[in-house]
Amino acid sequence: MTNNEIANLLLIVVGLLFTFLLVLFGVLAFIKFKSSKKEQTSNTEKIDSGKSKVQQSYNIQSIFNFMEFEKIEDNMIVQKNGRKFLMVVSCQGINFDLMSAVEKNSVEQGFTQFLNTLRNPIQIYIQTRTVNLTNSINTYKEKINMLKDNLNQKEFEYNRRVRSGNYDNKQLDAQRFEVVKARNLYEYGTDIINNTQRMSLNRNILTKQYFIVLSYYPEEANNSVYSKEEISGIAFSELYTRAQSTISLLSVCGVNGKVLDSNELAELLYTAYNRDEAEVYDLNKAISSGYDSLYTTSQDVLEKKMEELDKQIEMDAINAANEAIIAVRQEREIERQFREKQKDYDNLVESTAKDILDENEDVLGEEAVEEAKQKLVEQRYTRRKSKAKEVELDEQKKTKRTRRTTKSA
Repeated sequence: MTNNEIANLLLIVVGLLFTFLLVLFGVLAFIKFKSSKKEQTSNTEKIDSGKSKVQQSYNIQSIFNFMEFEKIEDNMIVQKNGRKFLMVVSCQGINFDLMSAVEKNSVEQGFTQFLNTLRNPIQIYIQTRTVNLTNSINTYKEKINMLKDNLNQKEFEYNRRVRSGNYDNKQLDAQRFEVVKARNLYEYGTDIINNTQRMSLNRNILTKQYFIVLSYYPEEANNSVYSKEEISGIAFSELYTRAQSTISLLSVCGVNGKVLDSNELAELLYTAYNRDEAEVYDLNKAISSGYDSLYTTSQDVLEKKMEELDKQIEMDAINAANEAIIAVRQEREIERQFREKQKDYDNLVESTAKDILDENEDVLGEEAVEEAKQKLVEQRYTRRKSKAKEVELDEQKKTKRTRRTTKSA
């Protein structure tokens, strides 16, 4: 290779290196420009966010503004400031898979008829709930306490008979059989309680409840001159008619339904808005614990005492009046019995005397008793005659006194 070729080759290499260095410097300058621009943007955002944090203000609103209903009244849910009313029908599901082919066909035809006869929009709502076995457990515990008391009574009676020694082996065996039967029943009930309590710990036991929601709008009345009370009454009447029609149509499918009352509607909404809490703290517990007491204004203590005093006075007055009425009735009854006895004095004496003679007939003899009874009749006649004379003499004396008074006047 000649010197000229070597020089040309070196020039080419130097040119390539210079070009590479220029490209490298360009890339580094571009990267630095991008990073500086990002820093400026981030600083600007920080300044803007700081300003916004300083200037931001919160608008405190009531939780009721975020709920889809306003109140519950007359078994209806009121929405949109009285511009929409809802009534809910609870439906009892049927096990379609266990039915025969004929029954399935009948249910399908009934449901088709139900859909074809609808004249108003409906909404089918399915709510999944955890099975709450608290009420069942409490009922079981009450029954178990009764079984335990019965077992204690049986054992006490058996021990009493054994200690007395007045019963034979057959009677003791019968009583021992009653004790064993009561003990077996108590142990069986206790086992049911334990199994039910263990089952209640499993939160995976779910149940589904089915509802049909019916709606009504005041615009359907075609008149805007009604008051709110009248609109509420019209809505209730219309919704109740639709609900009963829906229930009768569902009965063709074998599905039973009922209209939810206000308390059941409250429980439905409570479960919908409190999914987790409703599993362990249902609506009944919340109401009984006075959960809304923090949101109400309490009465004055003296006013409460005054109300309690008024109630106590009323109760004591009612009890006193009842006791007085009972006492008066008893006194009147005693007076009436006394007057009747006094009026029928002679007959009572005679009948009592005859009873005494009949009791002692074996000692006195039948003939003597009959003569004595005849004597009693004669004595009664004599007493009546003497009383009649006494009454006549009293009348004569009164007449004479009256005449004397008249002459003196």
